Amino acid sequence: MTSILNSVSSIHSSRVSSGERLGALSIRSPVEFTRLRHGRRLVVRAAETDTDKVKSQVPDKAPAGGSSINQLLGIKGAAQETNKWKIRLQLTKPVTWPPLVWGVVCGAAASGNFHWTPEDVAKSILCMLMSGPCLTGYTQTINDWYDRDIDAINEPYRPIPSGAISEQEVITQVWVLLLGGLGIAGVLDVWAGHTTPTLFYLALGGSLLSYIYSAPPLKLKQNGWVGNFALGASYISLPWWAGQALFGTLTPDVVVLTLLYSIAGLGIAIVNDFKSVEGDRAMGLQSLPVAFGTEAAKWICVGAIDVTQLSVAGYLLASGKPYYALALLALIIPQIVFQFKYFLKDPVKYDVKYQASAQPFLVLGIFVTALASSH
Repeated sequence: MTSILNSVSSIHSSRVSSGERLGALSIRSPVEFTRLRHGRRLVVRAAETDTDKVKSQVPDKAPAGGSSINQLLGIKGAAQETNKWKIRLQLTKPVTWPPLVWGVVCGAAASGNFHWTPEDVAKSILCMLMSGPCLTGYTQTINDWYDRDIDAINEPYRPIPSGAISEQEVITQVWVLLLGGLGIAGVLDVWAGHTTPTLFYLALGGSLLSYIYSAPPLKLKQNGWVGNFALGASYISLPWWAGQALFGTLTPDVVVLTLLYSIAGLGIAIVNDFKSVEGDRAMGLQSLPVAFGTEAAKWICVGAIDVTQLSVAGYLLASGKPYYALALLALIIPQIVFQFKYFLKDPVKYDVKYQASAQPFLVLGIFVTALASSH
């Protein structure tokens, strides 16, 4: 369960740290302002970047002492690798798969129809394979592909900009993972006896969301509100819906409840934006810490997480499920304690400690809500 804690930050892995970005981008101000002496117009002109100086500050090789485990998981600090299959696995970032697997578990629990039979276990494993390795792997690969130009400046040793894997091999991987995920969704619909291919539609919609998150012209990740909510929905709502639709019926109230929980996912995603404020500002990315400032953004972050969960607890109480509501409240309290102990003091210095301490309680709260939905 603790492997979930690094998942949301990993999808941002190609958005490099502020120190790296500043080294590449602070050589010359990206915007130059000129005010006319006898006029009211303000001319905004982009200044040129001294690319020679930028390249000289970026290492040509990965940092020494890279870990082979990090390479297989697809996280920072990875060792250089020449084996194509290990590189392909690295692009799919396996560290980001567990929350999707957990979401399927929550959806199956919420359905009230999962039984510990070989058939149901096999269905759930296949659904996890679709949600994690296939469609999340597709998402991560396509995200790295569309960030290849940025990575070529800041992290040229990553698999795509370094040439460790060719353009055609990346494109082939994207299509194989996408079609594999959609194919599994279709098989699950047939296996579940669906007259409407619900799982296929969910997989197709999630794949489209992943594409517009990373790819221009929409590139949702450039906007703090929209991009972070899209992340929250992808990691909480979609796998829950898949698990519940596989074993039961996806009802409107569950859709609303999980989308509400996705606002908490938005807050979790904001946590990872604080360490990249200067770099995001230089790159023109409107993360919430850039748009509102660090002080306001950290309160928006904890507010999104806490108010969402309190609202869900209120919903459970109003639905005649007081014990589940109390259990959820009991899981919210330690999260608030850790917010004041770590995150609100210094969201950059203590982000890892905060997530390691608080996120397990949030994850358990999602499962409690799923169990409540099944009764």
